[in-house]
Amino acid sequence: MNLILLGPPGAGKGTQAKRIERSHGLVQLATGDILRAAAASGSEFGRRVKAIMDSGALVSDDIVIAAIKERIASPEAKGGVILDGFPRTVPQAEALDAMLAARGLRLDHVILMEVDEAALVARLVGRFSCKACGASYHEANHRPKVEGVCDLCGATEFVHRPDDRADAVRTRFEVYRRQTAPILPYYRDKGILRTVDGMGDMDAVTRQIEAIIGVR
Repeated sequence: MNLILLGPPGAGKGTQAKRIERSHGLVQLATGDILRAAAASGSEFGRRVKAIMDSGALVSDDIVIAAIKERIASPEAKGGVILDGFPRTVPQAEALDAMLAARGLRLDHVILMEVDEAALVARLVGRFSCKACGASYHEANHRPKVEGVCDLCGATEFVHRPDDRADAVRTRFEVYRRQTAPILPYYRDKGILRTVDGMGDMDAVTRQIEAIIGVR
């Protein structure tokens, strides 16, 4: 099974993708994670990617498509993939169709997580994480149990993602509206687009998604 999770920044695509990965044996291909790893590498390519991501803009299609194509062809993706953060544009969607068809594969589901934009801006700007283990927290509704100490590993250093600044968040939403939203008709015309309410709690959203893809 191959599926796509769509929605604006902060919709919870990553969280739901990890749950589907565990319950259905698929591999999550999170474009953001792939690109952040490149940005942290310190290479010339990584520095270009980092500058683009820090501004809140999108990395070019050529770079993203090449990274996704390599991962889909990897042995660990043999059982199927969950695409999180890709495709973002119609050309990327067309490129994905082509790369899957070349391997005798197809998309089974495209799931849109609909959310309230104003609430999501607050959610994103307040995010921070443990520098040591990556555990996620939020300034307003999910602080560490002991202030300044990570619940999971006990580390005391926390970081905010550069692209979670208020100005970068607004840029990301604008980019989503301008470039990503047009792919919805593309998948609607193919008859594989479904919508869930992404503003519920995590379990409620998971149940909606499972109702679409089926419980193994």
